[in-house]
This record gives sequence, C-alpha cells and structure tokens, in this order.
Amino acid sequence: MPVFPFARRAAFGALLLATGVAPAEPADDVNTNAQLLAGARQGDLALVDRMLAHGGSPESRNRLGKTALLLAAEKGRLDMVEHLLAAGAKVDAASLEKVTPLMAACYGGHTAVVQRLLGAGAKTDPLDRMNKPAIVYAAGQGHTDSIALLLDAGVDVNRAYEHGLTALMWAAGQGNLTAVQLLLKRGADTTLRDDRSLTAAEIARQTGQAEVAKLLAPS
Repeated sequence: MPVFPFARRAAFGALLLATGVAPAEPADDVNTNAQLLAGARQGDLALVDRMLAHGGSPESRNRLGKTALLLAAEKGRLDMVEHLLAAGAKVDAASLEKVTPLMAACYGGHTAVVQRLLGAGAKTDPLDRMNKPAIVYAAGQGHTDSIALLLDAGVDVNRAYEHGLTALMWAAGQGNLTAVQLLLKRGADTTLRDDRSLTAAEIARQTGQAEVAKLLAPS
C-alpha cells in the first residue's frame, strides 16, 4: 500500500527538501566552476562574471547536480537568474533529483523568478524524481501567485500526479486555505478522488485541516 505524504503538517516540506531543494554544499573556492556556483547562490554577479570570463560554464553543477541557475532560482535571486539566462544557462536543466529551476522557485514562492523562468520558456510539465511537478511545489507551500502563473501558462488544474493527488489535494492536505480558494476559483474539481478514493475535503479532514475541509465540503 502506498504511503501518502499527509501524515503531519510538515510532511510536504520534508518531502520536497529531500528532493534537493535545499542549500547546496559549500563550494570549493579553488575550482572555477565551484566559484561560479557559489557566486550564483550568493548573488555575487561580479564573481560569476569573473568565473565565466575564466572559462566557467553556466551549466556547471554541484555534487547534487544543481546548476548555477537552479541555485539562483531557489534563493529567489532574480538579477542572477537574468544574468545566467543571458549567459546561456539552460532554463530546464534539472538536478540529480530531477528538480528544475522552476520547481525550486515555486517551492520558495519567488514569484518574480517564476515569472521570468516561464517567460524564458521553462516547461511546466516536468516531474521530479517523486513525480511532482512545479504546481505541486507551489500548492503544497500555499504560494498563490506562483500557482496563478502556472495556471496562466496552461497547467491543467485538475491533473492528477503521484498517488492520484491533484494540486487541490496537496493544498488541502497542508491546510493552505488561500491556495485552495484560488484553485477552486480556477476550476479545481472537488469531486476527484486520489488512489485511496479520498477527495480533497476528506484529505483535509483526515489531516486535521478543519477550515479547509469545511470550505471544500460545507455541511
């Protein structure tokens, strides 16, 4: 029987942090590419420019497979994201856990970065190693602006992912009321059921999210 990630309120954060959306390991300051990665993470445009001028690659990766663009995106560094895209960084380059820059920005609620990545052609449909897309990263954390941008970009609000869970179910299970309200306004179907035959309201009730459960299934 599959294990569902709604055992407790913090489960979603722990689950996604395990995919690699977490602070990178300190860079080796001797290596050009490592310094470039450190500069991207820290928002040091001058350092990144120096490393690029010395042969550093915008596609260099740390030991978790994170590119400079992904590191900048997860920190919400819009100026660095712009800089790296202009330098030729691949917008959808994913980590070893298949986390993309867009997913990382959605998890952090970095709306401007999400918007810029989408404008640069970032795909909304890739799945990470646990079969989670960008909208689940945003919905699970309750980042409504990022959710809206993804829906505007054509994401299907009712698409089911791992274990048959929709974005609405993820938001409901975490008690993210404003995210649930937005998804409902954008056409989320409250009658859909996951692989356990639970609706979003039943998931909310099961995880102790009484206010969300009441909104989804008023008595």
